[in-house]
Amino acid sequence: MKVSVRYFATLREITGKREDKIELQENSTIGDLLNRLVEQHGAKFREYVLEEKTGTPRAHLLFLINGTSINSLEGLSTRLTDDCVVALMPPVGGG
Repeated sequence: MKVSVRYFATLREITGKREDKIELQENSTIGDLLNRLVEQHGAKFREYVLEEKTGTPRAHLLFLINGTSINSLEGLSTRLTDDCVVALMPPVGGG
């Protein structure tokens, strides 16, 4: 299956992209996707997205699947579907 991943703000700078198309096995989870993205984008991406000690996503980041936060779904165990859109969003300030 193919998944679109959209990057915003600092993550766009780290990856050098607005969007990736990632090929994953059927029944892959958001956790599987994050592992693939770490492999693809390297140490700087890993350090920004994951807690060093636990390897879990940093609490300030927002992960959306088709506009819905993974926090209101099944977290990292949320299964992805073909052609879904995953947005990785760092905190945004404004005023």
